[in-house]
Amino acid sequence: MPKSASPGLQASVHMQRSEGNSSIEDQKPKLVDGGTKNDSHAIHVEHSPRRTLSSSTLAGSDDALDAFADEEEGHELQELIQNEDKESDLSNQEEGHQKRRRRQISWTEHEERIIMRKLDRRLVMFLALLYLLSFLDRSRQDIGNALIAGLPESLSLKDSQTSWILTSFYITYILFEWMTLCYRIFRSSTYIPLCVFFWGLIASLQSLVPNYPTLIVLRLLLGITEAAFGPGVPFYLSQFFRPDELAYRVGIFISAAPLANSFASSLAWGIVLLSQKSRIITPWRALFLIEGFPSLFVALWAWYIIPDSPSTTFFLTPRERHIATLRLPKASHKRSISFRELMITLCSFTPWLTALMFLFTNICFSSLPIFMPTILENSLGFSALSSQILAAPPYLLSFVLLLPITRLSDLLRMRAVPIMLLGLLASASYLGIAILAYISPASYLSIVFRYVLIFPVAVGLFSVVTLIITWTLNNQSSETGKGTGMAVLNLVGQCGPLIGVRAFPKSDEPGYVKGMGICALAMLAVVVFAASLGIVLKKRNEAMDRLKGSSEAQGRSKGQEREWRYII
Repeated sequence: MPKSASPGLQASVHMQRSEGNSSIEDQKPKLVDGGTKNDSHAIHVEHSPRRTLSSSTLAGSDDALDAFADEEEGHELQELIQNEDKESDLSNQEEGHQKRRRRQISWTEHEERIIMRKLDRRLVMFLALLYLLSFLDRSRQDIGNALIAGLPESLSLKDSQTSWILTSFYITYILFEWMTLCYRIFRSSTYIPLCVFFWGLIASLQSLVPNYPTLIVLRLLLGITEAAFGPGVPFYLSQFFRPDELAYRVGIFISAAPLANSFASSLAWGIVLLSQKSRIITPWRALFLIEGFPSLFVALWAWYIIPDSPSTTFFLTPRERHIATLRLPKASHKRSISFRELMITLCSFTPWLTALMFLFTNICFSSLPIFMPTILENSLGFSALSSQILAAPPYLLSFVLLLPITRLSDLLRMRAVPIMLLGLLASASYLGIAILAYISPASYLSIVFRYVLIFPVAVGLFSVVTLIITWTLNNQSSETGKGTGMAVLNLVGQCGPLIGVRAFPKSDEPGYVKGMGICALAMLAVVVFAASLGIVLKKRNEAMDRLKGSSEAQGRSKGQEREWRYII
């Protein structure tokens, strides 16, 4: 009678059958299927450098089992099966890692608020500082002040050459908008400081230009470095904040622009005044040097401040880093680009419609900081120094109102209606300035009212720009989609300054009626596009609700997204 197999081996055979594994590799004798009869298999022993134990042979004859029992193979078989089970578990471990962490870690709303305050103070405010420096260095501000500080006279520039100095920056700024996707490829902690360093270096070198061609080359290079940084920052912030928290944070970031304009006007006034008295350096050269050089030092600071993601934010505790990561909708933090998501975004009309809105807004947004000192001087009759001082208050009001407006937009989860209302405000103000300039350009009341109307123009423009940028990110569900949407937004939208910088030619002095009319129509077009997109997105959400069902809509946990939806 054949000897019975050991209990350990029988248990191992049973485990192997239940797991359904096809083979187990080892350097032991190879068991080969030799046929079946009544669900039993004859088993033969062979030798080879690489041997496999088939699961179908484990129910073989008692003689074969006896051989294994004699060699104590049951213990090794059990060990191999356990190892294979571990490998199978590892394949599913990463997939379920996020869900298990959510179950294991719970947090309070108070903890979330603490994390948000830390991110706002340490990260968002620092990015706003970088944008302030960026705005000081770009053509919207430094060139605008330099034009009335002696730049055209010093380099013997013609009116057409002045326009090309303004336009050259936007040529490369538009062509390199695709660099927004670099935020998906490179580490932000390295990429952002390098951008800051190089734009500060190039902006400072403008103070040394001897002629018009050299200045054009530097403006082209400056456009590349600024395109690499600013347009991608809202996308970078979307990796730290939920969609209904993003407008306020983008608002903090964008608010640096009106602050930079008001600060730059006051700074330019002081620099020009001191340069005229000292006569050591030409005023416009001093403007470029003093406004550009600080960025070189801040770039070193950025190297230590900027994190790559919530999980690597050094000023959060380990628990806070976990919470900051888990509270966000599911997203991939891999530094890569999904070609499929990229093509889906490019084939959708949504990013193109927001890009058109951005284009028409930028016609006004880009021209206002450049030509406001000139308009105040030539149209309203103020001196050069007085024009730079009077340009500050509209920007300060924009800075004060921008954050409450974006905060309210987040709380209401609305984008279209605020954009429409603010766009109508700016359009009506531009139209009022144009009518007053056409009817009575030189009267005292006309001058006063036209200056007052600049305030709602500035408030409307900066708020609309912020909400359009945020809306673009809200309309994309994937990280690659967000990056692609921002690239499309800026690639199309930044063509607006090419029109805006030419909307106020010197020949239209003193009222600049045509430029004001163009801006009024541009903002009216933004209102129409915002209304159209809002209607389309509302219908899409309603369609998704009908498909998903109301029961699923009530099943999500607090603070987590049930399903991605458009913010209207």
